[in-house]
Amino acid sequence: MAKRRKKRTHVKPDEAAVAKVPKSFVIKSGIVGRSVAGLVRDVRRVMEPNTAAKLRERKGNKLKDFVHVAAQLSVTHLLVFSKTPAGVNLRIGRIPRGPTLTFRITSYSLAKDVLALQNKPKSPGTEFKTAPLVVLNNFGNDARHIKLVATVFQNLFPPIQVQTMKLTEARRVILFNLNSDTEEIEFRHYSITVRVTGVSKSVKTIIQTDVPDLNKFNDISEYILRGAYASESDVEDGPDSTVTLSQKYIGKGNRQMEQRAIKLSELGPRMQMSLIKIQGGLCEGEVLYHSFVHKTEAEVKEQKLRLQKAAEEKAKRKAEQEKNVEKKQGAASASASTISSKEDGAGLDDEEIADDEMNDEVDDDDEDEDMGEGDDDDDMGVEEDD
Repeated sequence: MAKRRKKRTHVKPDEAAVAKVPKSFVIKSGIVGRSVAGLVRDVRRVMEPNTAAKLRERKGNKLKDFVHVAAQLSVTHLLVFSKTPAGVNLRIGRIPRGPTLTFRITSYSLAKDVLALQNKPKSPGTEFKTAPLVVLNNFGNDARHIKLVATVFQNLFPPIQVQTMKLTEARRVILFNLNSDTEEIEFRHYSITVRVTGVSKSVKTIIQTDVPDLNKFNDISEYILRGAYASESDVEDGPDSTVTLSQKYIGKGNRQMEQRAIKLSELGPRMQMSLIKIQGGLCEGEVLYHSFVHKTEAEVKEQKLRLQKAAEEKAKRKAEQEKNVEKKQGAASASASTISSKEDGAGLDDEEIADDEMNDEVDDDDEDEDMGEGDDDDDMGVEEDD
């Protein structure tokens, strides 16, 4: 029997396409407490797989540290949670030059609290291996700040390519709902599942599971012919939630061209937030919009001049610092060369002293030899006289 050859089915991702995928850091700033720390973990879970899910922050870390690392890892967005006496804030900034949107979170619920309220909570599986879909509801306002908010929310996640997208990649959906009266934004997170439509609940159970629970019935006919009662999934079997699958979908019996009912199961977290201000830079710069402070044209012009002057002074200080660094480096190199030359001269002097000492020792040996020869002559003369 011939051996089976393994075929390579793994397709290497396109580097250009991967570079265009937005990536994010979700961090907390300052002391936020246990509840907000849990919210940070839940938002990281929402942003998967294009985020640092196990990012560790230290007390000494500053914003510029994350910005410096983000440039090396091609991270495009920064989400910062902070807590003040007024409430919990969320800043969404575009790395490296902004803009930055600041939101006040008026209320929130963690993912564990959302799942605890459900009768049959859905356990997470492989939904987080693909990026979620984004739905923006009621963002058709002509206001500039509303358009900017909608653009930032869209750019947080990868764009959808309808022609090349696989249906199995649509596993989650994120909803941003804008209340036009209060301008509050509601954030929700759901998982997408499909259900068999046009049959009773009993038949659905048989189709979607291998063995139904028949301990309360005499035979299978009683189980199938029992009176159906309305449930959450039965209500969603209407024509508005029924679609025809264009491709094969995840699940038992979800083949192509089959009619299925779409069901959304909430995963959490929930957030209710309102826009506070928009800054031109990354957590700094000109205030483009503020919900509480409204300035006149003269005040806006004065603010621009003040920011421009501050930028010029900053550039001037930076240039002076660079010059000082160059001077210090030049002085350090000059002193190092002087010290090396002195060490070379000292080495030569030591060699000369050693040579002189050797010559002196040789002269002393010669004198000793001469003295010894004279004494022998004297002894010989004395012997002759005798």
